[in-house]
Amino acid sequence: MDRRTLLRTGAGLAGSLALAGCLGGLETQSTRAPPLVEDRPDGVYVPSHVEGMEMAGTNTGGDFAFGLMYSYPHRFWTVTGDTVERTDIAAEDDLHLMTSVWDPETGTVIPDTGLSVEIYRDGSLVSQEVIYPMLSQPMGFHYGANFGLEGDGDYTVRLSVGALSTRRTGSFRDRFTEPASVDVPLAYSQAATEEISYERLTERAGERGAVDPMSMEMLPGSVAPSASELPGTVLGSARSDDADLLVTVLDSPPAGIDADGQYLAVSARTRYNRMLIPSMALSGTLSRDGEPVFDGEFVRTLDPDLRYHYGAVVDGVESGDELTLRPTVQPQTARHEGYETAFGGLGGGMPEVSLSVE
Repeated sequence: MDRRTLLRTGAGLAGSLALAGCLGGLETQSTRAPPLVEDRPDGVYVPSHVEGMEMAGTNTGGDFAFGLMYSYPHRFWTVTGDTVERTDIAAEDDLHLMTSVWDPETGTVIPDTGLSVEIYRDGSLVSQEVIYPMLSQPMGFHYGANFGLEGDGDYTVRLSVGALSTRRTGSFRDRFTEPASVDVPLAYSQAATEEISYERLTERAGERGAVDPMSMEMLPGSVAPSASELPGTVLGSARSDDADLLVTVLDSPPAGIDADGQYLAVSARTRYNRMLIPSMALSGTLSRDGEPVFDGEFVRTLDPDLRYHYGAVVDGVESGDELTLRPTVQPQTARHEGYETAFGGLGGGMPEVSLSVE
């Protein structure tokens, strides 16, 4: 479906972008976010409420495809190094804009681009901001921030990304090298926004677990590959602060990595919904008979088959080896409610984990 068809059918997309798996009926939301759950657990938990969202439209520029969505203003938590800070809803906030960026050829979601938003009305700039990479339970990885507008009306949202600095392999190695910008129209109505689905999760709020992902038929999801979908030989998985680190080994590195040996790839994903976790720093040690045979960085890498992962070339992997993984910097992504206490979160770090090669 091309962009014009998508925009023509935009009014009908609300159903396909409704939150799946909610309990009870849906209601509208005019009182903004309810109080946070008391005594939140140290890890992923069911948030106090869930919301739907509306699709504004999609567009393609350069090597990138963009989707623009919006919902109620959200509170969220930003992450800078080990510092996690809450951003509350401001009085002037009218909506929460969300953007997904992906490769139009493979549908691979692309983190690490950096993304800026400019909002125009009748050719005049209303607002501009570099928005945050984010993780949410219903949507997974995306870019988002709260914005104020100038009342109901028609706006143009300009989305801009920089060239991708993340290492790229396979058919991606010569792509995403240039910045790109697109314009997406946004028809805003406060009354219509107040009709977006909203539900309090009173009985489940604060439980260990997660709400179900959204059904997003028009957008690629940011779900990490399952073990059966990953190439190579899967060695196992280890959990660090509710981040599951699934490890596979390839006989040789993907095209674009100039090194000899086997390739260890670590696919980081959330517990429960298997959403990819980007933008952390990861190192590791492969030991044999108590002696290290590799000790170094696992580099952020984007590959059409392995997707977003952390990879390292090693001389070889043998049965009986021990692999220790050390997240040295927690994921530098903002968090929606239910994720702010996980993946380093408010605790300030992720413990090292180990797995044995069978």
